[in-house]
Amino acid sequence: MNITHHGAVNGVTGSCHQLDYTSTESVLIDCGIFQGEDAGPDLAIDFDISTVTALIVTHCHIDHVGRIPYLFAAGFSGPIFTSKASASLLPLVIEDALKVGVTRDQKIIDACLSLLEKRIVAVEFNQWFELPGSNELPLTKARFQRAGHILGSAYVEVDVGVKPNLQRVVFSGDLGAPYTPLLPSPKAPYKADVLVIESTYGDKNHQGRKERTSTLKKVIEKAVADNGVVLVPAFSIGRTQELLYELEQIIHSARKNPSWQSINVIVDSPMAANFTSKYREFKSLWDDEAKKRLANGRHPLDFQQLHTVDSHKEHLAVIEYLSKRDEAAIVIAASGMCTGGRIVNYLSRFLSDKTTDIIFVGYQGRGTLGRDIQTYGPRGGYVHINDSKVTIRAKIHTISGYSAHADQKGLVKFVTGMRKKPALIKIVHGDEQAKQALAQKYKAILGQATAVEIAK
Repeated sequence: MNITHHGAVNGVTGSCHQLDYTSTESVLIDCGIFQGEDAGPDLAIDFDISTVTALIVTHCHIDHVGRIPYLFAAGFSGPIFTSKASASLLPLVIEDALKVGVTRDQKIIDACLSLLEKRIVAVEFNQWFELPGSNELPLTKARFQRAGHILGSAYVEVDVGVKPNLQRVVFSGDLGAPYTPLLPSPKAPYKADVLVIESTYGDKNHQGRKERTSTLKKVIEKAVADNGVVLVPAFSIGRTQELLYELEQIIHSARKNPSWQSINVIVDSPMAANFTSKYREFKSLWDDEAKKRLANGRHPLDFQQLHTVDSHKEHLAVIEYLSKRDEAAIVIAASGMCTGGRIVNYLSRFLSDKTTDIIFVGYQGRGTLGRDIQTYGPRGGYVHINDSKVTIRAKIHTISGYSAHADQKGLVKFVTGMRKKPALIKIVHGDEQAKQALAQKYKAILGQATAVEIAK
């Protein structure tokens, strides 16, 4: 058994890990694109896939699935195993990725989507499925467990070999933070012999749920006092829906506050709208709190002040309207790291306006526009957007508690919660400081019984 990492080694993007379970057969866990400093001009698959019999998808964020079309182009013809909700989301994500980053030729897009639809195998959580091949072993099997990161997200348990030499390898994918809106927190697996785990926030701990909701409310109330625009860059899947859920709760709790009852919440992303409808479709996966709100007649993802922008023409009209208005508005738009999408047009127009507030609620990767704004904004700096220099006069806020990633406490709990601890932990998907901090934490808690490596 051997594990090779084809991404998410030097940063948090490009997740792709190859598990060789025999000398002639292997499986890929995720196949995402690189973003920010890690991005390159060529997305072609640059590793040998001749032994790859299947792809396992942990969840549908682009940095975990964006290279799937290139995997097809390289000759991959095996099944793509994923959870039922992810199977429903994946074609939407891939279609958008193709249109934004590859081609507008609908014939090429349709051909790729047709291949994708034929390859997808939707699997229930906690249900073992057999990996194809396994000529040298009686059975190699895997199963998904809920990861709480976004709708359909999973960590993966893979059993390789037979007793007494059976090895269980666990790939964390992206683990959700505890007490996030809508989805239940991930539960630790019973055991792992080898664990490949993300480390996005391996060196930080988030605010608590009540504290971050209070912070969001205070920031928005202060931000809209001057009737400015509040811009929230957010991924279309996960973060947008969680923010809507929290905003609905704030508005509901502030029923006697006229300013909250009149504020417009604008989601400017057709993709986000599509994914929000999927969240409603799969509400059986929601946590007990969210289900209770539904039972009480509330609509946490579809409330009165919510407006969804669809066409590009409407998008431009909203920017023009907001630039001339004298009323507050909250705009949620992708991409979450400001690397593309409609948020860039809002930033280009409003970043230099001192009545604007930018609220970052998720991780900003190195080399992304979001990280640059986060870094240079507080010191009155500037950024380049579409080849133009834009001075940052907007106020910049970061609320880390809304990250969909587990913090250091969550990552530690995922391991300490196992009845049988791993003999080997391989740390991926984090900046160097985060990986080193998490490695030291694991070593201090687990001692010499567990080897801890930073993947290369």
